[in-house]
Amino acid sequence: MTSRLRHAAFLSALLTALAACSPGGFGASVFGPKSPDTVDAPGVDLRADGADNLETGHRLVSAGQYELAIRSFNRAAIDRGTVDAEILSGLGTANLGLGRLGQAEALLRRAIERDATQPEIWNNLGVVLMERGKNVDATQIFRKAFALDNGESVSIRDNLRLALEKTENSGTSTGNYEEYKLVRRGSADYVIRSGL
Repeated sequence: MTSRLRHAAFLSALLTALAACSPGGFGASVFGPKSPDTVDAPGVDLRADGADNLETGHRLVSAGQYELAIRSFNRAAIDRGTVDAEILSGLGTANLGLGRLGQAEALLRRAIERDATQPEIWNNLGVVLMERGKNVDATQIFRKAFALDNGESVSIRDNLRLALEKTENSGTSTGNYEEYKLVRRGSADYVIRSGL
């Protein structure tokens, strides 16, 4: 039995030595020579900053991945150590996408309490109110957003126009996501595609 163990150890040492002596090293002897066209995967830089969870949350909302967006916004709050107006607004918008209108309204109102100067938050609150059938309140909110924006955003202007039309024709009280445009601070508009 002892001679078998010695024999196995000798073979193992011999194979390792032969592999180390081959021109391409161990990988080349087992898998063949490496092609010059082969590209190695890049290494991972463990010191690099991770993805910005707030930006990831906005992208997930734009992609219609609302549950994942909520997780990302929550991670952004942990990263920042605070829940600011932008995070609350993102959470509210993601909840709107999931049809959680009560939660969306509460979150957007909290966002306005933190920062009442952002027309995007007022606009998105107006969309929630329209979806809840609160047309008169929504019209006032859209007017506030329009005033804060100085009439520069086409989306906010269109939302105000639609709210005014809907208020005048109060026979239709149910909202339609495709009509109203949610606005994100700094970048593109959100489009909510899922109906309630």
